[in-house]
Amino acid sequence: MTVYFHEEDLPEGVFAPGADIAVDTETMGLITPRDRLCVVQLSDGGEDQHLVRFNPGSSYAAPSLKAVLADTSRVKLYHFGRFDLAAIEYYLGVVAAPVFCTKIASRLVRTYTDRHGLKELVRELLGQDISKQQQSSDWGGPVLSEAQRDYAASDVRFLHALREELVKRLAREGRTDLAQACFDFLPHRARLDIAGWPEIDIFAHM
Repeated sequence: MTVYFHEEDLPEGVFAPGADIAVDTETMGLITPRDRLCVVQLSDGGEDQHLVRFNPGSSYAAPSLKAVLADTSRVKLYHFGRFDLAAIEYYLGVVAAPVFCTKIASRLVRTYTDRHGLKELVRELLGQDISKQQQSSDWGGPVLSEAQRDYAASDVRFLHALREELVKRLAREGRTDLAQACFDFLPHRARLDIAGWPEIDIFAHM
């Protein structure tokens, strides 16, 4: 297993054509227009993960990365994709869809718990443990530590395996179509976040 680190763009030809890609992002905070995109992590489900780091003042040109993210023949796997989709569209200018979100799938089938974080999912469904120690670290610094790089890679390392398990449970509970409708809406939900409706339910009566 190797974590590859790239500056400002992904090298061409890293992923096979049409391969589904697990995606995650690291930013300076949780408010997308304020807190810049620092790192995009990607995996095709194999042994390796790729990290693309953007420096302060970046133009976010990244043509190779954008081509992968915007490729509609590739499903993008996320955990809490709503946030990542917003960051990617705001800074990179592409809609990284179609989508499968393991957090949404978990909420639809693991109704026996309120614990839907990636750490809990990986532990229950895959029997492995991941560290979230670097979750709140400074992703905009001039050097990313090995601990930060491994943490970032772990956020995409398990998403393909999680999808396999969650797809089975969605089918078992008869919620596959409902999940797909949620996934299809997710880029629009992210766009609402960017536009100023992050916590307001526009479907609510009041």
